[in-house]
Amino acid sequence: MATADRQSTILVADDDPSNREVLTVFLEAEGYRVVSAGDGDQALQFLSHEPVDVALLDVMMPGQTGFSVCRALRARPETRLLPVVLVTGLNGVQDRVLGIEAGADDFLTKPYNREELLARVRSLVKLKQYTDELEHAETVLCSLALSIEAKDPYTEGHCDRLSRYAVKLAERLGLAEEQRVALRRAGIVHDIGKVAVPEHILRKPGPLDSEERAVMEQHPVTGERICAPLKAFRLVLPIIRHHHERLDGSGYPDGLNNGQIPLTARILSVVDVYDALTTDRPYRQALLPQEALGLMREEVARGWWDGSLVEAFQASLVIPQAAVGE
Repeated sequence: MATADRQSTILVADDDPSNREVLTVFLEAEGYRVVSAGDGDQALQFLSHEPVDVALLDVMMPGQTGFSVCRALRARPETRLLPVVLVTGLNGVQDRVLGIEAGADDFLTKPYNREELLARVRSLVKLKQYTDELEHAETVLCSLALSIEAKDPYTEGHCDRLSRYAVKLAERLGLAEEQRVALRRAGIVHDIGKVAVPEHILRKPGPLDSEERAVMEQHPVTGERICAPLKAFRLVLPIIRHHHERLDGSGYPDGLNNGQIPLTARILSVVDVYDALTTDRPYRQALLPQEALGLMREEVARGWWDGSLVEAFQASLVIPQAAVGE
């Protein structure tokens, strides 16, 4: 976690050496580590391999402008949340609109006011700290989910496969990026609530009795509760809670039906069932892909799954229709 006391790193990108020097003097006097770039290309190259807490980008640089660098940073997953300040001598409203559209967090107008500069940098360094803490929390949750998976040799790789299947299906359906991200995350943490399920129930080779089933059917609720404090998981929570629902209302934990079940949860349900059918379990061997899809079609006819999603998923797997059968 970066703090000014631990030398938070500030990138200064400006083609004017005197401007870089002024900013460097101000920032280093406050204990920050400063790295500089003479143009936008150098800034992007540095940011591709070095962690930075705040980037100060001059708007009018040769080659890539501050606007284009900011847009490039927002397009990269690893720098999407990096705080960016656009430094400009321009005061027009249109220039600020362009900066906001590019994804800038703040603006600094030349000539610099030292106190204003430092106040903005301090504020954005704190923002970066909070972001890093959230990312750390996400990493811990994912590690916990994978550790639960590792307890059962029959589910090895299940979470990773679900993430890939779900994102692939979401892409085929044209879902927005934030929904694809939510599905990627949900694929990893969807069963994290099983941390509260006794191991003898999780690994039972035969059918669960009524009491055991009641315990198992609470794991989506527990998983939602575990992940709820993360605001970044707001789109993940309904997937965790509802990925065991069925369209006919016979699923759990809430007995939702048809349109009550979020699309993203229905997507994860489909890929979850497919992965369960095509991997070995204590009570049966894995089915071939065409066998699994055939069985899923039968379950669509019973009213369990969304048939359009099953068809779209089959297409995303590039399995020839003739091989699946009717």
